[in-house]
Amino acid sequence: QVQLVESGGGSVQAGGSLRLSCAASAYTVSSGCMGWVRQAPGKEREGVATIDTAGSTSYTDSVKGRFTISRDNAKNTLTLQMDKLKPEDTAMYYCAARRYRGSCYRRRPLSANEVNYWGQGTQVTVSS
Repeated sequence: QVQLVESGGGSVQAGGSLRLSCAASAYTVSSGCMGWVRQAPGKEREGVATIDTAGSTSYTDSVKGRFTISRDNAKNTLTLQMDKLKPEDTAMYYCAARRYRGSCYRRRPLSANEVNYWGQGTQVTVSS
């Protein structure tokens, strides 16, 4: 069974940084489209960042220049480095993946309805 397990969430002051990690099992991070999706209370799920099999990345406009998605093929993990955090970044963050034959999109992150595999989520809280 595919498993995606997030870690690294927590509470931080505005302007601070966090690094989220996603450990994948029964799924090779270099072989599929993967990304991060977040959901704030009372809001719809929002695709934050994706990385394709060639290493190309896409970000939602609100995090460009602040967040960086990457993968470590040797460790089979996915990472989201979050810098200059803002209170509006507060949300549950989910590691997400598509089936190997699914594709990433070059100009936008994955939307929730394009995700086949989900992690359990890790909470990020940013205070002002």
